[in-house]
Formats: sequence, C-alpha cells, structure tokens
Amino acid sequence: MRWWAVVIPEPGDRVALVAAVEPPVVFGLGVVLRDGRIRYTRRLFDEPLPGDGLDAGPLTEETFQGLAAKAGPAAAVRTWLVGVDLPIEADTRAEAVRRYWSYLRDLGPAELPAYVAPIGDELAMQAYLLGMEAPLDPEED
Repeated sequence: MRWWAVVIPEPGDRVALVAAVEPPVVFGLGVVLRDGRIRYTRRLFDEPLPGDGLDAGPLTEETFQGLAAKAGPAAAVRTWLVGVDLPIEADTRAEAVRRYWSYLRDLGPAELPAYVAPIGDELAMQAYLLGMEAPLDPEED
C-alpha cells in the first residue's frame, strides 16, 4: 500500500481521474466543486481510457479535450425503480419495519437481491446481488 498527498485544483477546474495501476487508466472526468469535492462529468469505470503519459498536475486544454473526446458523450441518465421486498412476520407494522431494516443491515447485498427496472418498463425487472445480475427464476441456477 502507498500513501499520497494530493492537491485539489481550484473550484471550477476540470480534472481527469487516473488510477495508479499498471498501466495507468483514466476512470473519470470531473469538475472541482467549491468545497474541494469532485463532481463526475463522465464515469468511465466500465471502460477506462489509457492513462499512459499522464502525470499528476495540470493538463493542457488539448490533452483534456482529447480525453473528453475519447470518452465520448455521457449516456442519458435514466430513472430506475429499485426495491428489496421481504416477507416479514411481526406483531405490528412498526415491528415489521424495524425487522426489515435489521435484515437489510445484517444480510446485505450479498444475500438480499435488489430488484431493478426502468421507470415505465417494470416488466424489464432484473434481480441483482452485489451489483451483478442474478437469475429471477431459482431453476436458472
């Protein structure tokens, strides 16, 4: 493990986020906010760009625009319906809610599937465990 001291650029500056792996990759583009946080303008987790030759520090506008062009336009943001439905036995509604949150906390995303569907197309629902698609039909295992 290594430790880093990183100087965040000025608010409004655009940044390329580079993972220090071999070979280095650009996993996102963003803009620096007033409080020093970075808001992603482009997330590239699934398809990172090569980061060879990028050093920590200022980039030229040409270099940044080249990365932005390679990243392409951001996909349209959709609204999703996400839920975890559990049959819970309890004496009261309040107790059922308390047990629901306990189950979510104790079992977590490894054991409780989250069901996801785009708004307006609920028939396209898909189950996910740990961020990976899981079969909806137990016989598909």
